[in-house]
Amino acid sequence: MDDFLIRALLAGLLITIIAGPLGVFILWRRMAYFGDTLSHSAILGVALGLLLSINVKIGILLSTLLVAALLIYSQRQKKLASDTMLGIISHSALSLGLVLISFVEGVRVDIESWLFGDILAVSWNDIAYIAIGVAIVITVLLVIWKPLLSLTVHEELALVEGVNVSLISAIYTLLIAVLVAIAMKIVGALLITALLIIPAATSRQFARTPEQMALFSIGFGMLAVIAGLFASFLSDTPAGPSIVVSATVLFLMSQIFKKV
Repeated sequence: MDDFLIRALLAGLLITIIAGPLGVFILWRRMAYFGDTLSHSAILGVALGLLLSINVKIGILLSTLLVAALLIYSQRQKKLASDTMLGIISHSALSLGLVLISFVEGVRVDIESWLFGDILAVSWNDIAYIAIGVAIVITVLLVIWKPLLSLTVHEELALVEGVNVSLISAIYTLLIAVLVAIAMKIVGALLITALLIIPAATSRQFARTPEQMALFSIGFGMLAVIAGLFASFLSDTPAGPSIVVSATVLFLMSQIFKKV
């Protein structure tokens, strides 16, 4: 197997390790649009990184963390409906990022790779960066798993049990921001949420416990990455979208299996 395929496969499999468990909470808490908002803000991070002449990865991480903090603050204020605020921030961040990129001079910006991913261009340095991010996210997620699950099931009951709901929700939001920052190269800003939601929705048909659902979500995500890369290699199709299409096929198969 060519070296670039090995790197792409490793990067994709690493991402699914955290996309799986984070995705099940997005599904349970009905936060799909929340994930879209954070992923769209990553384009603004690309623009800031290029304009300020800093590492683009750092720019993406800073912008997603900033938007995550803004979302947490806006949720507490409750002056606007949450879906309204998410829509405003999501499209404003994406549009502002695209406008700022147009001012970048002397650098060729492949905006399509940032929007739809370019997993085949992943380097060993990128894999090291992804691996560090995955290790941090999975460690923090394991620490907050029980309180996060508790507030997901019943927020008021979690408060009675002594769970710091605001803190746990903020940490979870920041974990999604970190995932977006490290997954941009894999599936792009417009497809990250699909990688979070579709494997989680597929695993729901087979899991009997929250932990099983998280593990099955990781497994289906890995199958989607392997199948998507294989299809991309054979058919010369874009790798990121091919992974998402593979995840969709697995979901449809799970629905047929359920009916049978």
